[in-house]
Amino acid sequence: MLRLLRTVLILSLLLPLGGCYYLHLASGETRLLMRREPIRKVIDAPTTDPALKARLTLALRARAFASDRLDLPRNRSYTLYADIGRPFVMYNVFATPPLSMRPITHCFPIAGCVAYRGYYDKTRAEAEARRMRAKGDDVYIGGVPAYSTLGHFADPVLSSMNRWSDDELVGTIFHELAHQKLYLKGDTAFNEAYATFVQREGLREWHAAEHLAPSDPGAAQRSVRFTQLVLATRERLSALYASDRSDAEKLRLKQAAFADLRAQYRALREGPWRDHDDYDAWMAQPLNNATLLPFALYDRDVPAFAALFAQVHRSWPAFFQAVRRLSVLPAKARHARLAALRTSETTEPTQSSP
Repeated sequence: MLRLLRTVLILSLLLPLGGCYYLHLASGETRLLMRREPIRKVIDAPTTDPALKARLTLALRARAFASDRLDLPRNRSYTLYADIGRPFVMYNVFATPPLSMRPITHCFPIAGCVAYRGYYDKTRAEAEARRMRAKGDDVYIGGVPAYSTLGHFADPVLSSMNRWSDDELVGTIFHELAHQKLYLKGDTAFNEAYATFVQREGLREWHAAEHLAPSDPGAAQRSVRFTQLVLATRERLSALYASDRSDAEKLRLKQAAFADLRAQYRALREGPWRDHDDYDAWMAQPLNNATLLPFALYDRDVPAFAALFAQVHRSWPAFFQAVRRLSVLPAKARHARLAALRTSETTEPTQSSP
């Protein structure tokens, strides 16, 4: 109860800063935290479904591996479980101006400035999306199965993670603990690329330690290829928006770029990916600038962190020290360093992100 009171107190301090929105965040987080119970207790309960017991046992093993082998924080996060009764814990609303790839950012006292606005209630996310579309912005809503409170609270394994593969569950634990290890306020792309690298490399080491077969190399190759297609479209649009063409011409060529992306994907599906529909649902949605944002945030700089890991001889403590040194550089110098690392010899990630 004391922990819960502390939670409510901390969250209530945010209310004067954002009115109803912060009240929504405070009540949503509080409800989630109240649902937590120790994983050991869930496993030991005679009424717990055997499949859930196996799943949570795996989560505890991955949690121990994260601290023992990957030098990630050792705390109560992911030693708890919460059944939230819905497919996603939050819904993130991403937005950009119609002729820009720059995300519209939102700033918060704990997390700093981020490239999205999160809601526990899907109807609230949809209302925010309608509001931003009415202003003329490009908007995308993405469901969030899990997230990190950056160590402020003990984050639980959520029931929304139960439908994932083992690799997705284990990798997400690594990813979210990486955010607890280091988080740079105001640079979403840095934070997500760094955590995505920890997730992928951590999974590779997990497979080796557990004597598991490597993940399907074909799936990893498809992930890399699809990400390349999306990032190439993003770069094409960035160049277009920076050009001196008229707005009307930019809008026309914007639609042509998305049509080309669909055509390239269709060619892959009719050819080497004939039996693989991994990205059909993503391609079936309306495409705009905002739908491309998560790829730029999560994937672009992963090779840079892979190169950094290789430079420190694959030592996790040395890697985190190197990342921390990067994080304190001025933004322009940090981005230049990441760009240089991206173009250096890198170790290609062997895992795809959940």
